[in-house]
Amino acid sequence: MEYAVSSDALKGKIILVTGAGAGIGKQAALSYAQYGASVILLGRTVNKLEQTYDEIEAAGYPTPAIIPLDMKGATKQNYVDMADTIESQFGRLDGILHNASLLGVISPFDQIGEDTYDDIMQVNVKAQFLMTQALLPLLHKSQDGRIVFTSSTVGHRGRAFWGTYAISKFATEGMMQVLADELSDSTIRVNAINPGATRTAMRAKAYPAEDTDLLKTPLDIMPLYLYLMAPESNSVNGQCIDAQPK
Repeated sequence: MEYAVSSDALKGKIILVTGAGAGIGKQAALSYAQYGASVILLGRTVNKLEQTYDEIEAAGYPTPAIIPLDMKGATKQNYVDMADTIESQFGRLDGILHNASLLGVISPFDQIGEDTYDDIMQVNVKAQFLMTQALLPLLHKSQDGRIVFTSSTVGHRGRAFWGTYAISKFATEGMMQVLADELSDSTIRVNAINPGATRTAMRAKAYPAEDTDLLKTPLDIMPLYLYLMAPESNSVNGQCIDAQPK
């Protein structure tokens, strides 16, 4: 399917992107800014966020904002404070791209360490739950709000050795479906994207022997990311869409 949006589809929109310092999150931030959005860049590594910021500025796109936050250590109060900051600076929020995730370790189920399990569930599930909860009042102020989660092929069907990551992505899809159903009568649309095999550092960690030249780049899969943030996707709710359908 072709996901076409107008060149100013995101003009004037305020969109938060997590994991905006590298990979898909960085490209999504650049693409949203290119289409007119003021992007809030969230991540744990300040110099990476600053690089994304500088690229957006250099291109002449709307000035972004930076929120340094380590989702592994963040508390509910951190997200409440973040919502207050966004409200005071922008007044509302039009979209969230939940992109940041931890992969953990590819290992047999009986060898998954409790600490690893807790870290992945904290970043991939609980942090996204707390962040969305804190930001929902700001999304309700938007005329056309969007929440986009990131799933995985192993979030549709569990796969041996993908343990906690797969479990976390099943939870992500469940969270998306619950929210989509609850908000179906509102102006907020909630969906998820399975990016598929993409040329990122996380992919390289999972598949170190793979020929990366054969993989799609983050830019290649951006049409879907733009579409689900744009007015054009107003009729789409509660879906997990594969960015690279087989």
